[in-house]
Amino acid sequence: MDLQDGEAEVIRAEVDGVLQRHGLERENLIPILQDVQSRLGYLPKEAMQQISEALKIPEVDVYSVGTFYNQFRLNPPGKHQIKVCMGTACHMMGGHIILESFERRLEIKEGETTPDREFSLERVACVGCCALAPVVVVDEKVEAKVSPIRVDGILLAFEIESKKSGEIEKPVEEEGRMQ
Repeated sequence: MDLQDGEAEVIRAEVDGVLQRHGLERENLIPILQDVQSRLGYLPKEAMQQISEALKIPEVDVYSVGTFYNQFRLNPPGKHQIKVCMGTACHMMGGHIILESFERRLEIKEGETTPDREFSLERVACVGCCALAPVVVVDEKVEAKVSPIRVDGILLAFEIESKKSGEIEKPVEEEGRMQ
């Protein structure tokens, strides 16, 4: 994902601060990555490169740790976070179809963020609302019994709200119309 204006400088400064707090020993790699992510919201490749240089370890080792543990994100979180439940009940009631619907509408895959950083999409294990399956959590609000048509409605509501506030043009469009 491309960095936004001024973001490279922020990343560099935050990583410098984290490295100063933790020290430059290899055994501090996981706490360093955790601290960087808590400050930036994710682990940008530029941060991992900087950590690699500072700790004098190969970039691939830093990347391997960042991709091995589920706690780490390699993409920035979207302004609006969409979490599709894939617990047993939600999966059986079509959670995978809901996830695919969001992927098609947003033109991203699970674990990614839209280029405008408006939406991020992820799969979660269970949100504990099995009787409401399939469930989607949008910005901490539970959406129950979601269908592909409901996916359209959820995204349309964001489009309408953004037009009212004038923040963004259209988060999801193709040839000028909602998909």
